[in-house]
Amino acid sequence: MPIKIQSDLPAKGILESENIFVMDEKRASTQDIRPLEIIILNLMPIKEDTETQLLRELSNTPLQVEVTFMQLETHTSKHTSAVHLNKFYCTFSDIKDKKYDGLIITGAPVEQMAFEDVNYWDELTTIMDWSKTNVTSTFHICWGAQAGLYYHYGIDKTLLDKKCFGIYKHRVLNRKVPLVRGFDDYFYAPHSRHTVVPREAIEANENLMVLAESEEAGVFIVMADNGKQIFVTGHPEYDRITLDGEYKRDLEKGLDIEMPINYYPDNDPSKRPILSWRSHANNLYTNWLNYYVYQNTPYDLGR
Repeated sequence: MPIKIQSDLPAKGILESENIFVMDEKRASTQDIRPLEIIILNLMPIKEDTETQLLRELSNTPLQVEVTFMQLETHTSKHTSAVHLNKFYCTFSDIKDKKYDGLIITGAPVEQMAFEDVNYWDELTTIMDWSKTNVTSTFHICWGAQAGLYYHYGIDKTLLDKKCFGIYKHRVLNRKVPLVRGFDDYFYAPHSRHTVVPREAIEANENLMVLAESEEAGVFIVMADNGKQIFVTGHPEYDRITLDGEYKRDLEKGLDIEMPINYYPDNDPSKRPILSWRSHANNLYTNWLNYYVYQNTPYDLGR
């Protein structure tokens, strides 16, 4: 089944060129189906890229999904045009009285700052608190996962000696949990961060369950409250060239950045990166939508 988005969202053309079934508002209105209503709080700087990446993942399901993008009111994006934001994004004030089947909170390039020093921290915590009563399940990504673990469970992040950057091997710890159903024993996923949430702190909290981890990158998937809250410390939604763009951008800025590991053939940045994580990323989002959103949400969201 398709994802339902605005007819003129730039990501629509990209997805259709990839043979992904996208339904615009006009066609969706003729179907007697209640789509899952998913709201995405997009904190990433280049929002158009993240829109395409997440819509690509949400499309791999037999469920019809209606997506709404949300921006912050207390932070002005410097890398996405105001025209785009005003046309395709709502604010928390617009939707605070609504209920949603699912919420996605993306990563953000602020992980080296203390949470309380982030200029939109108060607004973000208001949204996370709202999600407890107005959202069936919330999916946190990278810094969004760290922020969620800190806000909901008081677990702080720690600074790494060097950036966790590349494609890392992970292992599934509890395959009986539906979120990792269909995963292989080992799988790959991208990471791009300077901080980590200590495993010991997560294990010490009886409300949290670690579902997958990496020897090098640490804990990857954490679940709480039977899937009401899901925390993913990496970026499974990244496309083939996202890390390539980050690496070459940092090189141009003269930053101290190492080549992303397990990414370029023969560690040669001139070669096309290897895509080794897409199938498990698709599986992760499909399982979330099916088992933790669709199976648990009421038909009447007002209930």
